[in-house]
Amino acid sequence: MRVGSPSQPSFFRTLLDRLKEHPLARVGPGLITGVADDDPSGIATYSQAGAQFGLGMLWTMPLAFPLMAAVQSMCANLGRVTGKGLAANIKAVFPPVVLYGLVALLLVANTLNIAADVAAMGEVAELVTGTNRHLMTAFFVFVTLLLQMFVPYHRYVFFLKWLTVSLLAYAAVLFTVHVPWREVALSTVWPHVTFDASAAAVVVGVFGTTISPYLFFWQASEEVEDMHANHDSAPLVSDPRAAPAELRRIRWDTWSGMLYSDLTAWFIMLATALTLHVGGITSIDTAAQAASALKPLAGDFASLLFAVGVLGVGLIGVPVLAGSGAYALAEAMGWKEGLERRVTEARGFYGIIAVSVLMGLALQYSPISPMRALFWSAVINGVVAVPLMVVILFLVSKRSVMGPFTASRPILALGGIATAVMGAAAVAMFALL
Repeated sequence: MRVGSPSQPSFFRTLLDRLKEHPLARVGPGLITGVADDDPSGIATYSQAGAQFGLGMLWTMPLAFPLMAAVQSMCANLGRVTGKGLAANIKAVFPPVVLYGLVALLLVANTLNIAADVAAMGEVAELVTGTNRHLMTAFFVFVTLLLQMFVPYHRYVFFLKWLTVSLLAYAAVLFTVHVPWREVALSTVWPHVTFDASAAAVVVGVFGTTISPYLFFWQASEEVEDMHANHDSAPLVSDPRAAPAELRRIRWDTWSGMLYSDLTAWFIMLATALTLHVGGITSIDTAAQAASALKPLAGDFASLLFAVGVLGVGLIGVPVLAGSGAYALAEAMGWKEGLERRVTEARGFYGIIAVSVLMGLALQYSPISPMRALFWSAVINGVVAVPLMVVILFLVSKRSVMGPFTASRPILALGGIATAVMGAAAVAMFALL
């Protein structure tokens, strides 16, 4: 009897069926969004914070967690309640100049982030395998592009969820070094840092890569995708009976996903503080450079773990970056959109994905260095996020948009604090430069 027939499933089919029954396979978009938050450009930013300031920037993560979770919860609720993505909701309420201005800034920032991410993945792959970095960059670009374009969302997202496990590599790095936990705990809750221009830039960079505009668009659109994947579902404004269970799921999914992301960023800062900063390395431009610098300080295993984490989150981050921009522009233009659709059904949507990723690849061969722009792209995101967060706060507080499911006062307060923190950090950076 042939292996793999219905009466005798193959080993791989049995394994796939068991993985589909795992609780991880049933979590929502919050987990993927959280992991995409720690993409290679984010890893470089957190590594720079740890290398430059040692334990002095650990405090940013406890502060960032409730703020990032609140903003992402608002975006998720907006998508599930209205049945429309963030750009479509902005289009319905605000003048076109607001919509197209925000979408244009998003696409520029995303393309730079994609360029930085795929370049970092190529460098890390060269570090691990010895294969030329440009070949590996092109390989990752075309793999992610083909998967997004030709694998239906309900299948593709299943593998993205399992890739989120790669973030555990950063926690494992701490087992290779001595950790002064008392000093770490004090630095996390009671910081001692001189707030000058360089510190302000790092804080903006950290918050910019933690509370990023592309995540807002992705989170809202993926809630809509999940709703469409379940043919019995409808927007909560049309089906309020489903609201208690759905809003409870979104709350758990989003806050747990953001906690996973936040803890990972804290682990990255801590690992680089205890290795690179202690070893006198205070400047990191790329995630690959951080992985390479770890080798003589913490050993080959620590360097390999760091590299594996970069590749894993890159395979999540690049599709999220490209997909968020495609959702935003397609909704703004009124095109058909969705990763569940065939390419022939949503040519404009998939065209934006292809152009974004291929432009990111092209930047590797241009005079513009995506590696030098990697940290500053996070800073730019921090500045761009402020007006977008004001727009989100307005949308989720309006009964004309959310019906009876407007955001609660605590969530609006956290969202307001997040906006104020991002704005204040950006102003401080420019004032101190």
